[in-house]
Amino acid sequence: MADSAQAQKLVYLVTGGCGFLGEHVVRMLLQREPRLGELRVFDRHLGPWLEELKTGPVRVTAIQGDVTEAHEVAAAVAGAHVVIHTAGLVDVFGRASPETIHEVNVQGTRNVIQACVQTGTRFLVYTSSMEVVGPNTKGHPFYRGNEDTLYEAVHRHPYPCSKALAERLVLEANGREVHGGLPLVTCALRPTGIYGEGHQIMRDFYRQGLRLGGWLFRAIPASVEHGRVYVGNVAWMHVLAARELERRAALMGGQVYFCYDGSPYKSYEDFNMEFLGPCGLQLVGARPLLPYWLLVFLAALNALLQWLLRPLVLYAPLLNPYTLAVANTTFTVSTDKAQRHFGYEPLFSWEDSRTRTILWVQAAGSSAQ
Repeated sequence: MADSAQAQKLVYLVTGGCGFLGEHVVRMLLQREPRLGELRVFDRHLGPWLEELKTGPVRVTAIQGDVTEAHEVAAAVAGAHVVIHTAGLVDVFGRASPETIHEVNVQGTRNVIQACVQTGTRFLVYTSSMEVVGPNTKGHPFYRGNEDTLYEAVHRHPYPCSKALAERLVLEANGREVHGGLPLVTCALRPTGIYGEGHQIMRDFYRQGLRLGGWLFRAIPASVEHGRVYVGNVAWMHVLAARELERRAALMGGQVYFCYDGSPYKSYEDFNMEFLGPCGLQLVGARPLLPYWLLVFLAALNALLQWLLRPLVLYAPLLNPYTLAVANTTFTVSTDKAQRHFGYEPLFSWEDSRTRTILWVQAAGSSAQ
């Protein structure tokens, strides 16, 4: 009975808890973590939906703060048993400066690690990214790879550079002594392309198609496959990893895990049409309508215009050299490491994930009209 009582008093902190993935992690913890006593949600911008969560049996504490401010992070971490660090700046379009991306993703992660050390919090799960590995800018395919697959990671863009450095900080911190003398236990989860309710880029593609009269035009060959994973399954993997990190510290500490589920391997465009098609959009062309050399030229032109216009106006088109390289490079994951190490099985089937996403896109489209 004493163990049972203690189990009800765990304090979890989710950084970036009001972001796309963070909100799903927060809701998943409340639904699926019976040991939860308090859930702290830390974010720069707190969502109004947090209020509805405060009426349940678990104490939900909303904390407005910035991961780049070390004292704010330390105050939020103090007294927490587990930190799930999802906060980060995902920017592949050039909306933010390289300095800002580094400050949020690298210094923010350093602040979280240091806060754990200072306050004695022992368990840290970090949301990394497949882009820590690739696709690389040389266009080398990563076909059905896993965590041990050899692959030349070539990073020039600020976002993957920052995520790679932040992941390394987290893994190197595993075993570091925290306040009280016990070791810090860390692991990193690498989602492939996440989709699902709240996915801003999916909404952008849908609205773009509506503006074009219901048409989207193929730019990427259908043979270029990408791995995608449903946001609910990514959230579930975070909850499971956080739950098992103490019991399986020797096995999981310092490890990386790709996030995966039963979503099919397809090109970005064909995968997106699994959701946008039922919402009334059509993809034009069995083959790319523009030759690749022209796309390269347009991407380079966009990059030049972005550089020239930055002092005057924000110009952040979807097509740039980095996004073109990523979209045109096969990157698919086939692994069962998370299942072997901490018992992960997808909570949502592909059919369920697809249905949930379609319903969300339709609702988002209705609100936009």
